Amino acid sequence: MKEGSVIPEDFLLYSKQAKALYHDYAKDMPIIDYHNHLPPNEIAENKKFKTITEIWLKGDHYKWRAMRAMGVDERYITGDASDLEKFKAWAKIVPAVIRNPLFHWTHMELKNPFGINKFLNEDSAEEIYHHCNELLAQDNFSTQGLLKGFNVVMVGTTDDPTDSLEYHKTLLNSDFSIKVKPSFRPDKSLIIGDAGNYRAYIAKLSQASGVDIKDVDSLVAALRNRIEFFAEHGASISDHGLNTVPSKISLTAAQKEEFKKFLAGAVDSFSDVDAFAGYVLTEVSKIYHEKDWVQQFHLGAIRNNNHGQMKRLGPDTGYDSIADYPQAQSLSNFLGNLSLEDQLAKTIIYNLNPADNDVFATMIGNFQDGKTRGKMQFGSGWWFLDQKDGMEKQLNSLSNMGVLSTFVGMLTDSRSFLSYSRHEYFRRILCNLLGNEMENGQIPDDEKWIGKIVQDICFNNAKNYFNL
Repeated sequence: MKEGSVIPEDFLLYSKQAKALYHDYAKDMPIIDYHNHLPPNEIAENKKFKTITEIWLKGDHYKWRAMRAMGVDERYITGDASDLEKFKAWAKIVPAVIRNPLFHWTHMELKNPFGINKFLNEDSAEEIYHHCNELLAQDNFSTQGLLKGFNVVMVGTTDDPTDSLEYHKTLLNSDFSIKVKPSFRPDKSLIIGDAGNYRAYIAKLSQASGVDIKDVDSLVAALRNRIEFFAEHGASISDHGLNTVPSKISLTAAQKEEFKKFLAGAVDSFSDVDAFAGYVLTEVSKIYHEKDWVQQFHLGAIRNNNHGQMKRLGPDTGYDSIADYPQAQSLSNFLGNLSLEDQLAKTIIYNLNPADNDVFATMIGNFQDGKTRGKMQFGSGWWFLDQKDGMEKQLNSLSNMGVLSTFVGMLTDSRSFLSYSRHEYFRRILCNLLGNEMENGQIPDDEKWIGKIVQDICFNNAKNYFNL
């Protein structure tokens, strides 16, 4: 390709209808990024990044995995190499990742917001590095400037129950126009792993909540306290990152006594961690329903597989993958139990194993309540599936098994302020899917009709679903 045509205007749009849907209906819709891992302190402080490496490569597991596969030394990934050296190491392998979504994402993120529409490679690396760094020094490339530039209207961060939410409070009291809402992520309170670490966390939760946690009832009371605190700071969403939802949902009286002993240090392990997690998760889910929150479940990852690198680098360093856990029965038990007393909150379930797409797409249909439009959602392609094939498979499963027009659309689930190109990527894929079917007669060739559905999926459905 010639310079200037890496990401053309009609990228991924293969029919005139697809082009019309994207350019006239989807392209300029605002973004509601209802789940991400952006650091709220960096938004509140309106941080400026010194280099493209700092904003683009640090913490990006996708790029790290590709670099390792290409034989790049860890020094240039998570090690002590300079930012320029790390950027050059990444640029050198970009031509080799053709057909991996990284190739598209890389060039989309260079085009928007940096205006660079040329291939990144070993030859162009230094020029692109310095050009991006010059732009990053400008006010519209600060964290707040980038969010405005991407037309974001809401950011949903992911926060531990013990968090003070001081930066969210700062943002609430500022003149920053974009809503930055905390999301409640209580996984550490219900996953009993190492006894010492768990007890230390519970002590921290006790201090944050002002509740002396001595048993499971006081644990739930402490979590309720923090949910109310989060709500005071604008929260209305929770999130859980689990292998599966727990297969058990209740505790016996003996198990409750056992947990008291576990907290007190009288025993070093709990006999049924699945039952404990299921009980606590059920209780907090009832509170979400009471508060009219949305609960999210990200399911299906197997984490920290490389034990050697786990020991050397720690968790969340790029050694996670898709798992093949059974999902259907535990989902059915958990959601079904909450439905008994009409205590099931609006729910989004995200699947990491594409083999389970139809399981998730049909499961949500079991619990639509006939009152709330699209109450149960099959979440967008996530993590390893937020690429063209993964998104199309999710959209097709949702269309085949449910109602696509109620879908709340894309989110970044990212730690990077440059990931908003993922929304553009999703919108192009959605418009191409629908536009091609308009062209071949599978759906009506009515631009206004289908264009309205596109705009709903891109923005309007999420706006209504999250009560924004």
